[in-house]
Amino acid sequence: MGGIDDKETPASGSAAHDDAASESSCYATDEEDTQIHLGPKISIKEHLEKDKDDESLRRWKEQLLGSVDVSQVEEVQEPDVKILSLTIISPDRPDIVLEIPESGNPKAPWFTLKEGSKYNLKFSIKVSNDIVCGLRYTNHVWKTGLKVDSSKEMLGTFSPQAEPYTHSMPEEVTPSGFLARGNYTAKTKFFDDDNKSYLELNYTFDIQKDWAK
Repeated sequence: MGGIDDKETPASGSAAHDDAASESSCYATDEEDTQIHLGPKISIKEHLEKDKDDESLRRWKEQLLGSVDVSQVEEVQEPDVKILSLTIISPDRPDIVLEIPESGNPKAPWFTLKEGSKYNLKFSIKVSNDIVCGLRYTNHVWKTGLKVDSSKEMLGTFSPQAEPYTHSMPEEVTPSGFLARGNYTAKTKFFDDDNKSYLELNYTFDIQKDWAK
């Protein structure tokens, strides 16, 4: 949110580095725009039944599924992904925890950043029903109508589990100086390999001489 250049960041782990989340897509490809034709969707239980005599594949699937109670998963279901909260972490100050609104967009401004400060974002993510493949994050920022920042990151592949995952973004530094201060408009989106959107959030934030009281 604080930079001025387009950037793409590789996946940096998830679920507090939980082993149940993979840093790659279910469908391994280096090209985001590659058109992939998938077969019919099958349930988690059917996934485990396939190739069950192959010990290495069975172990890999069990590791991917983590703590999923397969006996309770019978039908083919779409993955459900909820972004629960955004936390702004900056040295020498308390964390700023922002709950994601269940409907609509946050009130303006959603938060205030101090100019020239180091910070990183941490998301809390709940995954239910089925594996979500290739979860991605994009964020675009405008100031006075001009795009000043654009970033995207592959978060990874996540299996459903009772506890939320956490994913920390790389550290950034807010710009500083008279021209950097003021109000910014931003749009954040989370979507998967199938381009299914789980959250589109429009919000504003400020950069000021100091943190909000």
